[in-house]
Amino acid sequence: MCGGRGTRLGGETEKPLTRVAERPMVDRVCDALAGSRVETAYAVVSPHASATRAHLVEERPNLPVIDAPGDGYVADLRYAMEAVGEADVDEAVDAGDSTPPPLLTVAADLPLLDPAAVDAVIDAARAAGDGDAPRSLTVCVPAARKRELGVSADAATEVNGREVVPAGINVVGGGEVGSDDDGDSDHGTDDDGDAAVHVTEDARLAVNVNYPSDVRIAERLLNEGETDD
Repeated sequence: MCGGRGTRLGGETEKPLTRVAERPMVDRVCDALAGSRVETAYAVVSPHASATRAHLVEERPNLPVIDAPGDGYVADLRYAMEAVGEADVDEAVDAGDSTPPPLLTVAADLPLLDPAAVDAVIDAARAAGDGDAPRSLTVCVPAARKRELGVSADAATEVNGREVVPAGINVVGGGEVGSDDDGDSDHGTDDDGDAAVHVTEDARLAVNVNYPSDVRIAERLLNEGETDD
C-alpha cells in the first residue's frame, strides 16, 4: 500500500518516497517482499501519490500497479484486495481449486522490514490456521514497545487487556477478500472479525514512519543494526 499523502510528515515528498537512510521507504518494502516467500507483489497507488507511481513504473517495470481511487487506506485496501482477489479466483477456478490463495497486505511505511520479517508473518498465519492453510492474521505491536523505541504509537487499541497498535502488515485467508473491515484509519486490518491476532515486539514491524522523528529513529536503528526481533 503506497498511496498515502503523508501529511503528518510535512514537506513536499510523498510518504512512500520519504527517504530513510538515503532510500525511499517504498523501495525498502518492495525489496523485503521480493526476497520473501510472497509469490506476487502489487503496488497499490492512488491519485495522491502520482510521483510514487511514476517512480515505481520507472524503477520496477515488472511490478504490477493497481490504481486505487484514493478514498483512504481502508477503502483503497479493499479496492485492491477485490481487484487481486478476482484475478486469483479466476486462476484458482482454472486450476480446479475453488479457494484463491491468501493475501498479505503491507503498508509502505515500514522501512525496517526485511524478507525474514515478512516470512515470519506468513509462518504465524499458517500456525494460526489449519495445517498449510493460513488463517487471516492481524499483526499488532504493543504500544509500550513502540514507546520504548521512541516511535509514534497512534491508533492504539486494546486486545485482551493489552494496548496494541496495528503494524501495517496482515494476512487475509483465501476466499475472504472483500469482507467487512473494521480497521483503523492508519493501517486498517483486513479481516472479517474472525482473524487471529499476532502480537509481536519485533522492531522491524514496530517502526512505522508517520512523523519526522520516526524517520530519525528508523535511521538510527538501521545504523546500529538493531532491527532484529
